[in-house]
Amino acid sequence: MSTPRQDPRSTQKSDKELDEAIEESFPASDPPSTSPVVATGRPAKPAGSDAPVYGFALSSEEHSPLRLVEQARMAEEAGFNFVSISDHFHPWTPTQGNSPFMWAVIGGIAASTSRLRVGTGVTCPTMRIHPAIIAQAAATASEMLQGRFYLGVGTGEALNEHVTGQAWPIASVRLAMLREAIEIMRELWTGDTVNYSGEYYDVVEATLYTKPSSPIPVYVAAASPASARLAAENDGLVTTGPDEKVFREFNSEGGQSKPRYGQITICWDEDRAKAEDLAHRMWPVSAMSWDLKSDVAAPVAFQEVANYIPMEEVTKKILCGPDPEPIIRQVQQYRDAGFDHIYFHQVGENIAPFMRFFEREIAPALIGKRELAAAGGRNGGSRDHR
Repeated sequence: MSTPRQDPRSTQKSDKELDEAIEESFPASDPPSTSPVVATGRPAKPAGSDAPVYGFALSSEEHSPLRLVEQARMAEEAGFNFVSISDHFHPWTPTQGNSPFMWAVIGGIAASTSRLRVGTGVTCPTMRIHPAIIAQAAATASEMLQGRFYLGVGTGEALNEHVTGQAWPIASVRLAMLREAIEIMRELWTGDTVNYSGEYYDVVEATLYTKPSSPIPVYVAAASPASARLAAENDGLVTTGPDEKVFREFNSEGGQSKPRYGQITICWDEDRAKAEDLAHRMWPVSAMSWDLKSDVAAPVAFQEVANYIPMEEVTKKILCGPDPEPIIRQVQQYRDAGFDHIYFHQVGENIAPFMRFFEREIAPALIGKRELAAAGGRNGGSRDHR
């Protein structure tokens, strides 16, 4: 049975609560993303062994639909193994300026690429869209991509999920809803007729006639031990960086041999000061706590919070400028922590210059020119982007 609908206004924060959240969003003890990472997952790997695969983040918050499709094609040509596309109804702030319907964009990517794996980073199959509909969308995406699709899921943010008028549940309820949603999707992907009556969802006489030809991996975004357990129950873990508690729980619940996806955010520009200014304007949310990001319901409210965030708090989280060494060091830290899938989010419009920078300065240090050429990058003969 569905939970009773509450007045969504009851979940809005007061001015006092918002002020407290601002103070908590970038605590002094919060380590910068460039600090050394303790190996909390698998044993540390020596450089050059068991190399992870590398991907690129498609930022739906920043770019138009056609631009995202073009970026996926560029990523394939540059030798990236996969792309992760964000699923938002709203951008985080009005400055970011975009938020296309991700599932339509994936169709364009399917028609424009032939090798690239494509995944959602991440979608919330619990409130804005019923899990039965997400199951259908994911099955269709998998067929269009001929098995190159994976489904990244999470408990979502009020920013996107409140738009249908439902009250925003507490974190433990959102996680329970996600667990139930995954169960429904997996049942539907079998092609059997599904009748389901759960605590949060009902499904009546539903059959997916276009079902996936191959299993769809489900990777769960985790920022807490509880969500890490759900990731271990499924096919893998998605997180923005190493977290000892999350990794320990993921391992203890059976996730040791399952994929781990980690994101590194960069703002590349030849001018470091320009890159820092852009990162501060476009991604101030990088310095906000997860509790704040999950509960604030409007881009303009995020912008109000962002006005209080110093630039140095953002540049602790985002690697800015033209120097490849900090990026290479952070990748090695992620590798040592146990990530086997690492993907890069380039802030702003410098996508083609970043792709060239990655091929010339980063990839050779990580996987070697010969491996990059074999993967199909432009060092292997495909065309450049000017």
